[in-house]
Amino acid sequence: MGMNETPSANRVHIGIFGRRNAGKSSMINAVTGQNLAIVSDIKGTTTDPVSKTMELLPLGPVVMIDTPGLDDEGELGEKRMAKGFQVLNKTDIAVLVIDGMAAGSREELERVEKPLLNRISGKEIPYVIAVNKSEKLTESRKKEIRDFFGKEANLLFVSAKTGQYIEKLKECIARLAPSEDAQKRLVRDLLQNGDIAVLVVPVDSAAPKGRLILPQQQVIRDCLEAGAIPVVTRETELPAALKALAKKPKVVITDSQAFERVEKDTPEDVYLTSFSILMARWKGDLMQQAAGAAAIDSLKDGDTVLISEGCTHHRQCEDIGTVKMPKWLQSYSGKELEFQFTSGTEFPEDLSGYALIVHCGGCMLNEREMKYRLQCAKDAGIPMTNYGTAIAKMHGILERSMEIFGDVV
Repeated sequence: MGMNETPSANRVHIGIFGRRNAGKSSMINAVTGQNLAIVSDIKGTTTDPVSKTMELLPLGPVVMIDTPGLDDEGELGEKRMAKGFQVLNKTDIAVLVIDGMAAGSREELERVEKPLLNRISGKEIPYVIAVNKSEKLTESRKKEIRDFFGKEANLLFVSAKTGQYIEKLKECIARLAPSEDAQKRLVRDLLQNGDIAVLVVPVDSAAPKGRLILPQQQVIRDCLEAGAIPVVTRETELPAALKALAKKPKVVITDSQAFERVEKDTPEDVYLTSFSILMARWKGDLMQQAAGAAAIDSLKDGDTVLISEGCTHHRQCEDIGTVKMPKWLQSYSGKELEFQFTSGTEFPEDLSGYALIVHCGGCMLNEREMKYRLQCAKDAGIPMTNYGTAIAKMHGILERSMEIFGDVV
């Protein structure tokens, strides 16, 4: 997969924040060297967060997110600002853009920029402060701004209009990005050169025509990165595939929906897990989600379960989130349950009304947003699991499906 084909969830997310007319859209255009964002002198031109996937050298594949002004006014303005603050939950690097000419007094900076900076740092997001329109600033004005922000190492005076110090800004953003070595692996750290991994991919009415879903593609690529040998088969051909292999596979990785059948056909001395469980480990906290699966045993009549997905897609008659999962949970628990559903960027701020949260694998969410959702559940004291761990629990094979991880979860 080339850099231009890197999924959005695997790209570094760069959020651009600041007041209305601070020059956020102009800054995106200057940093990217393209007219990606609409620029206007009218306040509030950007009314919703706008994401652009692109290549940003020297960093590589990124998502640039232009946000509404965080000093908006009125009832509609409050809703726009709420959308802007939501972006922080998936931001890997924040750029706080300040209009050096219009930032006003120290009191004004205390009112708008300082609280925003506190939100960013409170979420432990690395950031850079870009003071825009610096070509118009006097040295005394620059000193006032420096004095206000104190010893901020990543404070740059730039100009989106002239391009002044834009390259330095790009270099600073690149330095703040997490190193590849620090990033978790999907499956390659569990495999050695020459290991065989059998991937079970059902082909049914819900499967995308002519292609594999993203987690399946990513696992295949990660196997290849490890020097392992991925063998892909349907669940109906798994016994024949295992018999045809001259060497015993290290692991069988299955779509969670085929867990029951695949578990019966997989020898006990071969590791077994699912794409969804691998995603749970890669994007979030696998142990939290495995513990959350235990809460299925404690469900009571009338409990409400939230089923949340990170993507938006066309619902089919046998959709796993809205049809299959509720049916499985009711059947396993023997309880009359209520269900609520969210998808895409929607995730409730108030989780107190739920007895359990069941999340998808999160392949369309970046690691920061998935961890944010898990932390929200933990803070609210609500157990949270995911499709793979929940299905494994209900089939009595959760322990087996996690054996491959040992102590490296």
